[in-house]
Amino acid sequence: MRLDELPRSENVEDRRGVGFRVPGGGGGLGIGTVLVLGLVGYWLGIDPRLLIGGAEVLSGGDSSPQQSSADTQVGTPSDQMGQFVSAVLGSTETQWQKIFVRYGKTYEAPTLVMFSGATSSACGLAQSAMGPFYCPNDRKVYLDTSFFQDLERRFRGCDVGSKACQFSQAYVIAHEVGHHVQNLLGVIPKAHAMQQSMDKVNANRIQVRVELQADCLAGVWAYHAEETWKFIEPGDVEAAMQTSAAIGDDRLQRQAQGYVVPDAFTHGSSEQRTHWFTAGLTSGKVESCDTFATAQQ
Repeated sequence: MRLDELPRSENVEDRRGVGFRVPGGGGGLGIGTVLVLGLVGYWLGIDPRLLIGGAEVLSGGDSSPQQSSADTQVGTPSDQMGQFVSAVLGSTETQWQKIFVRYGKTYEAPTLVMFSGATSSACGLAQSAMGPFYCPNDRKVYLDTSFFQDLERRFRGCDVGSKACQFSQAYVIAHEVGHHVQNLLGVIPKAHAMQQSMDKVNANRIQVRVELQADCLAGVWAYHAEETWKFIEPGDVEAAMQTSAAIGDDRLQRQAQGYVVPDAFTHGSSEQRTHWFTAGLTSGKVESCDTFATAQQ
């Protein structure tokens, strides 16, 4: 993956190394919630506290940590990882602005928050164990870049140390930006409203459709970015496919517990995730990402 021609985004908050405090000292999230959020770290995508039950159910009102903004750096970070994140985010801004114009809409770019360990969000506590997620409440993507090491080593999402891993990492960011696109188009609010009257199994099925659509939208970004900058190198797409398969619910469940429970899927199987990313990548059309109007989930 070549980064040299990709535009850099200024919509980055660099909170790496910035501390925070939880009001009330020993208050905040209970151990049970922390364990649940730890399990969420096995899945990539939107903060599930919003789609199932609402953020207040798990984070509990005033228990969110207080982040000091004094040391937060806003703009394009100067280090290698910061430059990479800024370049990928900048490319999504360019492409989604163009795509929205074609549909007579205005694209409002999200902010990406880079943090280490834990930080605050409008959806409650963000911590590395949760993996990357998008918070509709503040329209920000939260990313602890240590997830990229997990992607290589724990999830085997790409070959450790390979250059192609960069495109897999870009896919992760583009997936989260895909959730922002969904939010702007009203998909996330509608999905949340639908889930309120459903049992857990059917609510999960709605969430799977949301996640697969974000995979497809990531593919749409890659299609148009490649047309503009010719930034994809040999092995990149294969690495992204390997990543989408590695973080499928079926593979992760099998690794964690030895068997698969489809009714508990929240992001889709390896085959589904690969299918929908490919659909966006080969067509470049938002219309090809209507996971709600197809029999395939």
